[in-house]
Amino acid sequence: MSPVTHYLLSWIVANSAGLERKERAMVTLAGVAPDLDGLGIVPEWLTRNSAHPLHWFSEYHHTLGHNLGFALVVAGVSCWAATGGVKVKTALLAFASFHLHLLCDLVGARGPEGEQWAIPYLAPFSQAWQWTWHGQWALNAWPNFAITAAALVAVFYLAWKRGFSPLEMFSRKADALFVATLRNRFPAVA
Repeated sequence: MSPVTHYLLSWIVANSAGLERKERAMVTLAGVAPDLDGLGIVPEWLTRNSAHPLHWFSEYHHTLGHNLGFALVVAGVSCWAATGGVKVKTALLAFASFHLHLLCDLVGARGPEGEQWAIPYLAPFSQAWQWTWHGQWALNAWPNFAITAAALVAVFYLAWKRGFSPLEMFSRKADALFVATLRNRFPAVA
């Protein structure tokens, strides 16, 4: 699935419990963190015509960040960085958000040439268990668009109801403007 879809779904997970802005941000970022291993596309693209091309995306995407070891690191950092009495709740939601990303990739991330990206779940502890699903649909298949559309509807509703949106991570001003626009467009029915 697209990073935008992962972001929206993770923000929805972050809103499943009464977390403050900082902790919501950590849970949301935990849901997109597995794709940090996709940043290897930049050096791979930049060195593609060199004598020694780097194959960091081809070799490491869906490998370095898509596993239990990285999930534990992300949950641990979330627990450490959370404040107050929500450390464990934040860590558990970050762990869940991370795993939602893995599940979404398992069902809807088949490559353009039809190749499947196996998820080495037990890495770095073991390579024994590789997650794959024979029914995996392509990245640009209609179910991914449907999931994104449903996530957008849920995000708009939550933003309208709760008074904050996924924009809160980038700009409080943009977030407030977005929520005000939603509430003006769709006033509450008494």
